[in-house]
Amino acid sequence: MPRTPWGRRRTTDSPRPGGRRWAGRLRRGARRVLLVRVGRRRRANAVLLPGGPDAQDGHNSRLIVAAELDPRRVAPVSPAALPAPPMSVPLLPGQHTTARRLRFALVQACTVGSLLLGMSAIFLSMYGEARWAAACLVGCVTFDGLDGALARRLGVCSPFGAQMDSLADMCSFGIAAPVMVFASIHSSAPGAVVAAACALLAIGAAIRLARFNVSPKDGRFFCGVPTTMAAAVLSLGILIGLRLPGPVAVGALAVLALAMVSSFPYAKLARIATLPPWFWLPAVVGVFVDYRVTFAVLVAAYLLSGPAVWLRRRGATASGR
Repeated sequence: MPRTPWGRRRTTDSPRPGGRRWAGRLRRGARRVLLVRVGRRRRANAVLLPGGPDAQDGHNSRLIVAAELDPRRVAPVSPAALPAPPMSVPLLPGQHTTARRLRFALVQACTVGSLLLGMSAIFLSMYGEARWAAACLVGCVTFDGLDGALARRLGVCSPFGAQMDSLADMCSFGIAAPVMVFASIHSSAPGAVVAAACALLAIGAAIRLARFNVSPKDGRFFCGVPTTMAAAVLSLGILIGLRLPGPVAVGALAVLALAMVSSFPYAKLARIATLPPWFWLPAVVGVFVDYRVTFAVLVAAYLLSGPAVWLRRRGATASGR
């Protein structure tokens, strides 16, 4: 009598494999993974590895005596045994000769001098001596240009010098310059408004210096007005006695702060110096007429040159497409 369909054993779509086949696969898989064979005795100091002349039952394996193993590969390494990183990084890369150390010290002395003059400008501003503070900031501008030129000339450029110069610039041009401006114009406008404009100037200087440290350098243009030039403009404006109405002075500070953090290309002084002599003729005549107005016009022209160059580049790129 034929068996009923529901009594037959399901072999094709059964949820579990057949018993013997499943157990055989398990045994063979365990033998491949563990590489251990039951019933065969080996030496106590031997290790069974795949791929050797010891093969039996279709499995490739070989014996390696423990003496043949490299203890550096087998034994765990303690973190205390690893070589310790150097505790300090040399400030001056390259050879540490006496001559190079003296040249390096000379460059750093210029940077430290800029830092000390910036602190002096802050103290003088607190006592109401805004003009003397402006004179100290002009000295900071001089030292800031001198240390970089000397470092390149003497061949002692270093990452430490770059960071030291950036920190000194922040103290002199990012802190001392706003304090000097506040001490100079706080009586011509509400104190809170002047303080906000000076704070905006300090924030712009910090962002400008940080971006300069991580951005690629362009030999022809600055990306935004540099902090050195902004401090020079503010210092010279106070030294020559340029008096602007309170709202105009606050607006000028805000524009200068935004120009520092902008991406507009501003020409470097070396590029400006190559302009033809006839270009400077109106400025020379204006100095004899009214040097304060001439100074304000030159500063405004330089601030407007950045957006003009940017628009020109953008138009050239659009026409090239």
